[in-house]
Amino acid sequence: MSRPIDHFKEQRPAASDSRSLGDLFAELSRETTTLVRQEVTLAKAELSQKAAQVGKDVGFLAAGGAVLYAGFLALIAAVIIGLGQLGLTWWVSALLVGIVVAGIGAFLVWQGINDLRRGNIAPTQTLETKE
Repeated sequence: MSRPIDHFKEQRPAASDSRSLGDLFAELSRETTTLVRQEVTLAKAELSQKAAQVGKDVGFLAAGGAVLYAGFLALIAAVIIGLGQLGLTWWVSALLVGIVVAGIGAFLVWQGINDLRRGNIAPTQTLETKE
C-alpha cells in the first residue's frame, strides 16, 4: 500500500540531475503554466455545473411564483364573490377589493423606492481600503 506522501515524491533522483539552472527555471515555468491551466479548467467546469444548478433553481422559483400569483388572484376573486354574496353589487365588491389591493401594492412600491434611495450601493469597504 502506498503512503499518501509517495504521490509527491520526485521521479528523478536529485543527485544525478545534471540540468542547468536555466533548464530548471524553464521546467518550472512550464509546470506552473500547466498547473494554472488545469486550475482554470477545473474552475470553468465547476462554474458551469453550478450555473446549471442555479438555472434549474431559478426555473423552479419562476414556476412557483407563477403558481403563487395564480393562487393570489383566486383568493382575490373569492373575496369579491364573498362580498357579492353579502349583498354588495359585484362591481362595488370588485372596486373595494381592487382599491385595497392597489393600496397595499402602492405602499410596498413606495417602501421599496424609499429603501433604495436611503441605501448606499457603493462598495464602501472597497473604497475605504484604497484610502
